[in-house]
Amino acid sequence: MSTLTYSDTPQSAAQALQNSLRRGTQRLLRNPMTLAGLLVVLALLVVALLAPLIATHDPLAQDLTQALQAPSSAHWFGTDEYGRDVFSRLVHGSRISLYIIALVTVIVGPVGLAVGSMAGYFGGWVDNLFMRITDIFISFPSLVLALAFVAALGPGLDHAVIAIALTSWPPIARLARAETLSLRHADFVVAAQLQGASSSRILLRYIAPMLMSSVVVRLTMNMASVILTAAGLGFLGLGAQPPLPEWGAMISSGRRYMMECWWLVATPGAAIMLVSLAFNLLGDGLRDVLDPRNE
Repeated sequence: MSTLTYSDTPQSAAQALQNSLRRGTQRLLRNPMTLAGLLVVLALLVVALLAPLIATHDPLAQDLTQALQAPSSAHWFGTDEYGRDVFSRLVHGSRISLYIIALVTVIVGPVGLAVGSMAGYFGGWVDNLFMRITDIFISFPSLVLALAFVAALGPGLDHAVIAIALTSWPPIARLARAETLSLRHADFVVAAQLQGASSSRILLRYIAPMLMSSVVVRLTMNMASVILTAAGLGFLGLGAQPPLPEWGAMISSGRRYMMECWWLVATPGAAIMLVSLAFNLLGDGLRDVLDPRNE
């Protein structure tokens, strides 16, 4: 018989983790808005993974005889000016959105955490140097700064990812710095210093794990702005290039016909709005779950 039980007093680290996950999941699912956001995000993941099976047509196949067809049983969300199925392009576009979100998160999380924790822990000229660089990046609107980077790098999906990542790390760095300032004189950090632990060991083993919950919440909430910035770059022709079915680019190409063919703009616009809202709701829920004051 398993020794892991749901008692109030955990008997091991594994049991404490199990109880914490159980309580966190219960709080997360208890909030209907958070649950709705979680379901939308899970649906996005499923659609992206099964895009070839869910799509009813080839997203790149052109048929000018079917151009600008209204939504019907043959084309659920209608067709665009080249006769391509809008529903299929929307489904495959979810892969591009997740690709951007994943790469930006992988870049932004470690960079922001490293910069912020080192600035807060070492202080002095290190703090001044890192924070002045952070202030320069954060003083410009993210979309404007991303446009400048893409203009320098050239249009393209990978360049858009780099540009978005360069504009998204400063808030993570400032958050990590603020929390590190409150932790660097904590008893467990002082004890590690007295035992001769190096600064890198203290940052990696003691401080970074304490920052992870706040960083995860911030990254989740940043995903909405990442989607909006990526869509903005795609709309301006600086992100994913045709014929890739990126949602912002779909709105850009369909805006010329939106008075007569509303579905060309409405469907990708609704997808951007829904997914952005879902990540915001999920981030709010994670903040409530991971906040130790709610225990």
